[in-house]
Amino acid sequence: MRVTVSTRGSEIAGLALAAYCVANGSFVATVAKLTTGAAQPLSVAFLTSAFGGLGVLAVLAARGKLGLLAVRRDLPALLAVGALGTALAFLLFYSGAKRVTAVETALCVQTEPLYALVGTRLLLGHPLSGLRVAAVAAIGAGIALALGTQPTSGWLGLAFLLATPLAWQSSHWVALRALPTFDPLQLSGARYVLGTGVLAPLWLVAEGPAGLPAGADLARLLPVLALQGALLGFGGTLAWYGAVKRLDLTRTTAIVVPSVPILSLVVSYLVLGEKVSPREAAGFALTAAGVLAFALAPSVQHVAQASLEGEL
Repeated sequence: MRVTVSTRGSEIAGLALAAYCVANGSFVATVAKLTTGAAQPLSVAFLTSAFGGLGVLAVLAARGKLGLLAVRRDLPALLAVGALGTALAFLLFYSGAKRVTAVETALCVQTEPLYALVGTRLLLGHPLSGLRVAAVAAIGAGIALALGTQPTSGWLGLAFLLATPLAWQSSHWVALRALPTFDPLQLSGARYVLGTGVLAPLWLVAEGPAGLPAGADLARLLPVLALQGALLGFGGTLAWYGAVKRLDLTRTTAIVVPSVPILSLVVSYLVLGEKVSPREAAGFALTAAGVLAFALAPSVQHVAQASLEGEL
């Protein structure tokens, strides 16, 4: 499957969708901290995915595109996208979020551009540029500086979160290699409908309703889970795939992912009262510089063209 930037207007639309992803993503860590504080991680993962799946199904039905999830040739790839990008990623993310602060949650998932750069080169054959490599190196250095050697929380939660972006990126690689066309609604359906199908039996066996609070506490939690799944989850995913379709995977990742914690810091402070240390602030600043450099780097299409011209 090829993803190219065809026109300047398409690129601007992609950048606008990426900006929406940044705004949407700034609430993810804080809301995850609230929901995992009220329920077990697997229950949060399952219900978040389920509410996202309901949102996808509603949009697919309204557009008469429910058949996108029933294309036989695409089903193995779509199932893998759901299993990796939602089932595994949500288990890792919410298990980690329960154990660490919202600031650390937002910080740890910033490893995604590192996975994206390596994966798109080795698995998809996308060319590299010196500016992109330097930008991602700055992002990695900023993450390391902000996290430090003595994080506030235990290493198990941090390990879960550091591994989460690899699950996300793996689902992107499957989609880019195995699907003949790029349809954001189809991929979103795979993520949330099929991902929920993978999580459902795990939830029933491991936790079930016992993983949720009862009575009034559950009544207060369900609307937050619905918001987390339908808006922060499905809404963000649909915008993400729309941005990737118009830009390229590595560029979209490096614009969106490291930018999110900058706004997340404000949200976590206003909602949870979490404060940022000077070391973390310096790390975030370095990360932001890497994002800016990556955003200004040529797109994959331009890098590929320059590489080809150099060979000729």
